Amino acid sequence: MLSIGEFSKICKVSTKTLRYYDEIGLIHPDQIHPENGYRYYSITQLEKMLLIQRLKAYHFSLDEIKEILAWEEDQAEEHLHVRLHRKKREIEEHIQAYVSTLEQIHRDIGRLEQGMPVMSFVDHIQVELVETRPRNVLFIRQKLSADDYAAGYGTYFAKLYERIATETLTLQGTPMTIYHSPEYDPAGNDTEFAIPVAEAVKGTRNFPGGLCARSVLKGAYPELTAVYARLRSWVEEEGYALTGAPYEVYVTDPIKTGDAGDLVTEVYFPVKKK
Repeated sequence: MLSIGEFSKICKVSTKTLRYYDEIGLIHPDQIHPENGYRYYSITQLEKMLLIQRLKAYHFSLDEIKEILAWEEDQAEEHLHVRLHRKKREIEEHIQAYVSTLEQIHRDIGRLEQGMPVMSFVDHIQVELVETRPRNVLFIRQKLSADDYAAGYGTYFAKLYERIATETLTLQGTPMTIYHSPEYDPAGNDTEFAIPVAEAVKGTRNFPGGLCARSVLKGAYPELTAVYARLRSWVEEEGYALTGAPYEVYVTDPIKTGDAGDLVTEVYFPVKKK
């Protein structure tokens, strides 16, 4: 048996943390001395503690780790395999976000070194008036929180593509997202995922055409906020009024586009002259 101090030293986790893990039911001492309350751990518990530390390093929460440890032994490996793949995707998304942030910082440093304001790029975002045509779209409309967006895009577009394949529908364009909420709410926003198709079947609707202010972003999605700000300013400056929900058209597929800098997104604001 190992004292709590020895167990702590081997696993490089404080005795305070071990006591907390005991309180929340993550890992209990194998024995507690009835007279003095000393805690002892078995040699076999070292491997369990190492697994806990490894899963923590993978950014699993303590609640998630507790759930993993509670799985039946004959199912544990299979479930863990699924959860590790999911966590791997999450970490890859975070890494890509950091890469995009570093690239943005690099550009801002370059502007400052050239004596330009950091936000000067907004004024150089190009805006044009275009007349769009009506489209028939297969759609899913959901209320998504800020945390749901990244996963939601893949989930709902995948469902739409699956139905297109199953029903052999004819693609007429690239995916779109329409933002119906009148204001941003971190708790949930009215979001429509749509893909243009030829056939008018259940689950499709007419997406009207008309006059739009359009801007094209070549770069990572976080930069879309600046595009929206520029478009809204342009609409006001040029004497137009908004007539509908803004929407995005994804010219490139993020799954097939390795470099976020190569992503191409069109942003549309339906407008009319005041």
